[in-house]
Amino acid sequence: MSLDHVNLSKLDLNLLVAFDALMTERSVTRAATRVGLGQSAMSHALARLRTMFGDELLTRGPDGMRPTPRATALILPVRGALAQIAELTLRDDAFDPATSDRTFVIGMPDSTEVLLVPALMAHLQATAPGVKLLLRSIDRLRILQDVDDGRIELGIGLFEEGQTHHKRRLLHKESYLCIFNAALVGVEPPITIEDYVRLPHVLTSLVESAHGVVDDALAKIGRARTIALTSPRFTAVPFVVKQAPVIATMHSKVARFFAEALELAVSPAPVILPDVQVSMLWHSSFDRDPGHLWLRSTVRKLMDVHPPSLNLWLNREDDFLSV
Repeated sequence: MSLDHVNLSKLDLNLLVAFDALMTERSVTRAATRVGLGQSAMSHALARLRTMFGDELLTRGPDGMRPTPRATALILPVRGALAQIAELTLRDDAFDPATSDRTFVIGMPDSTEVLLVPALMAHLQATAPGVKLLLRSIDRLRILQDVDDGRIELGIGLFEEGQTHHKRRLLHKESYLCIFNAALVGVEPPITIEDYVRLPHVLTSLVESAHGVVDDALAKIGRARTIALTSPRFTAVPFVVKQAPVIATMHSKVARFFAEALELAVSPAPVILPDVQVSMLWHSSFDRDPGHLWLRSTVRKLMDVHPPSLNLWLNREDDFLSV
């Protein structure tokens, strides 16, 4: 198909950038912030887009702005075209961390934020003071959609599925430890299976389910536990364990971190639990993006650090599994 250069010359590519931001944020105000425009300018861009495509594109519903069927059909083609244009214009030296003011959108659970982000921010302030991070909570059941929609540029966690345009890199494998207040529960490590199933448990679950990998492992040996509390927040659990006679099973790095900080006991779990693989995940459109390459390399190097004390706020990683 030959190009219609006359009509293409009339097209303002900035409108496609505005379209992508509007479809990602579903809000004129947030879309304006995302691309560095004023709200009135983004409203004007939306009006021009509606004229250009002959469609409302965004309509107001009970839960906020929602795309029309026409807009939904345009999202992937427009995003793909913008990615190709960006790839054509990028050069290997197009990103300088020392002078960049780019904002990266990263999705991670709160436990990852506690262990990784302080060290990452210290590194950025020393080497890339203009670079900003926008952190978002992550849901492993919709992470692929969030990456496709541009809501998250880089995810860190457990990713079991994906299509060919979903790129991932393994960061490390993680195991589990039990964490508890030995004085309150009256148990010293290592904990036995009898004490393990006798004590009430605290479960972290991001999928609104009071069932985790521990329950699957116990079922295999004909045992079961009592779950006294289920919470979506990893970082709240150690504080519960500190004050209540309960036990939690957490990924080993975050368990050791909080055990040291709160003077809690840790013990290997008395049941066989599967290791998990923690990875970075991103869309292929960012694969050769110099800034994104720099970010992934920076995260990977920080994750490889083995500091002498957890007080340095970084040792590696935990993840999303319900335990």
